[in-house]
Amino acid sequence: MTHITKPLTHALPGAGLFSKGSNFLGWMICLLIGFACSSLLAQNYPNKPIKVVIPFAAGSATDQIGRAFAAKMSEELEQPMVVENKVGVNGMLGADFVAKAPADGYTLLFGTNSTNAALKSLMKKLPYDQDTAFAPVAFMGSVPLIVAVNNEVSAKTLKDLVNMAKQKPGMLTFASASTSQLVSTAMLAGMAGMELNHIPYKSGPTAMTDLIGGQVMMFTADFAVMLPQVKAGKIRGLAVTSTQRSKAIPDLPTVNEALGLKGYELIAYFASFAPAGTPKDIVLKLNKASNNAALSKDIQERFMDLGFEADPGTPEALSQRSKLETAKWAKAIQEAKIEAQ
Repeated sequence: MTHITKPLTHALPGAGLFSKGSNFLGWMICLLIGFACSSLLAQNYPNKPIKVVIPFAAGSATDQIGRAFAAKMSEELEQPMVVENKVGVNGMLGADFVAKAPADGYTLLFGTNSTNAALKSLMKKLPYDQDTAFAPVAFMGSVPLIVAVNNEVSAKTLKDLVNMAKQKPGMLTFASASTSQLVSTAMLAGMAGMELNHIPYKSGPTAMTDLIGGQVMMFTADFAVMLPQVKAGKIRGLAVTSTQRSKAIPDLPTVNEALGLKGYELIAYFASFAPAGTPKDIVLKLNKASNNAALSKDIQERFMDLGFEADPGTPEALSQRSKLETAKWAKAIQEAKIEAQ
């Protein structure tokens, strides 16, 4: 007769638990190793150049402010920050690149309310989840926009422009190359009862060239693009989009002042984001470097004439701001009757 001997572990009390315990122990060891590797990565960070993706064109406010922050942050982090402009689809192409990059702190997005608040409502489908794809790093600051027209346009004030647009619906053309530029003008048109003709552009500087040349009649954009041309007399500034006049150009009224409105406000802001899952210690190192850059005399004096107001804070504060801004922009886009593309 053949006798089959069963494995001893089946005969021992609790042997099954021992097997499960081994799996649990292995899982715990892997988890501890993961924590150790993450901690080591953060301690050694950064030990190579950091790529900074700016999702708008060279010369834009995002580009100018982003490059200045990158240069200042690299001094503290003791590593080069290599800026790369990835332009297209209101900043979506650059944001998508960072969303899908390794979460190791070596790829950052210097984004705006376009990329991290408004795109969710402007696009029918994004190639990433705007709410979960990024780890908020630091809020950098904000600037108002200027509403301006070509010098050949007869309107001398914003009220004149509104009256002109109402007399000939659809005749007045306006340019936009970003979400803030599009929504600010669409909101203004809706609140003032104007019907405008939208001409989209790939970059703010290109739109400015056409505004000066008369290919478009109206443009609303940040101070970096607008203010030098207004001061040079190449275009005519009519109003600023903030609730208070700007110290950089105090003679320009706010939209609310110019038209007797209440509640009109649209400003552009700038903030840095890492791919979701970036270790917390790395995020905090980047946050500290960004906040110190925002508080530096160099940055503040350099961009004072652009209406830039630095506002450093914690990653948690940026996360909360992003949620509030996403809701705000969704409402603004809906009220402006802008259809998702």
